[in-house]
Amino acid sequence: MDVLTAKKLVIEAGERLVETGLIARTWGNVSCRVDDKTFVITPSGKPYIGLTPDDIVEVAINTLEWGGNVKPSSEKGIHAEVYKEFPEANFVIHTHQKVASAISALSNGIEKVAGDAAKLIGDRIFLGGYGLPGTKKLRKGVTGALKMSPSKAVIMAHHGALCFGKDSEEAFQVANSLEKVCADYILDAAKSKLGLKSDNLDGFCTEMGEKFAKSKKTVEIDDSMLYNSTCNRESGEIVFTNKADGSEMSMNLDGASAAIGDAAKVMLVHKDIYDAYPSFDHIIHNTSSEVVAVSRLGKTMKPLLDDFAQICGPTVKCAAPEKCVKALKNKNAVLIEDMGALCCGANEGDAQAVDMIMSKSSLTLLTSKVFGKTKAINPVEAWLMRIVYTLKYSKQAEK
Repeated sequence: MDVLTAKKLVIEAGERLVETGLIARTWGNVSCRVDDKTFVITPSGKPYIGLTPDDIVEVAINTLEWGGNVKPSSEKGIHAEVYKEFPEANFVIHTHQKVASAISALSNGIEKVAGDAAKLIGDRIFLGGYGLPGTKKLRKGVTGALKMSPSKAVIMAHHGALCFGKDSEEAFQVANSLEKVCADYILDAAKSKLGLKSDNLDGFCTEMGEKFAKSKKTVEIDDSMLYNSTCNRESGEIVFTNKADGSEMSMNLDGASAAIGDAAKVMLVHKDIYDAYPSFDHIIHNTSSEVVAVSRLGKTMKPLLDDFAQICGPTVKCAAPEKCVKALKNKNAVLIEDMGALCCGANEGDAQAVDMIMSKSSLTLLTSKVFGKTKAINPVEAWLMRIVYTLKYSKQAEK
């Protein structure tokens, strides 16, 4: 295959993965084999939408050498290992997809894959040992799993998934099928281990919230009180968009509001956050089934996934509304008791990233409760990832 064709295939696959939600922003990476010596891969820290052939980097399989001014993905080494271990593999996708990531925090992979999924992926999915993103330790752990694997997918501990195939279509189908395999694995275990009845993940999350809730009272969230918001620092105006009907209200940073009653109380939580943290200009109130379930537990979330540590913070606390400001220190999210989470960012894109990670990490936490105690990422490593992301990768994503 010529290099330009391979680059175009990588760009097309990246766009498709974003559209389907398997990849977002700069997370994950995509590559295509050119020949038995080289492959091309997505760049480090650049969003998938808008990439050009000049952004896609050619890398040597055996030496990982590359040329030019564009830096390839830091995970180029694990792609090279796939191409070395599986001569029939011509396309590799590394994703941080939601349900496979929930499995990545467990101590094992999936021992038995059945049916059509087994024909596509393989009959077993191994778990690669953990290492910090971009490190030799991560590459070593994934390489070990690849050498044992009879399948076209490997789950990367506390991180995501690595999927491959003979071409981009097969690699995409493997990644897509892997989500269903992982969802079925969680639901089957919840039924057998805990007696849950749900046949879908939303129901599973709701049941888990009820089973492990700090308060055993049934919680009904009033959608009329839930808002996303944007703060215009120049005008001093906060614009609130109601999550239920899309209607808008405004409040000045000095506290003057068009809202009354309980809605005004909720808005004041947003205002207090904007007052305390000038770096935040956008807040999303996440009320997904998994995040609401975790907010009912009343406990601090620890990092079971590395992108949680990077993007949300090394921990995320659960607090009453009046204590949210203090609980947000050095973080981008806070759980509100029984009401989901506030996801904060410098702009809408950053807040959306926090929102996505909170949903994925909450599903991971609930999954871990099905399978028993799961070890969180080392606190020192969590802080290190948070610092590196804040100082480096988040700046690259803005370019």
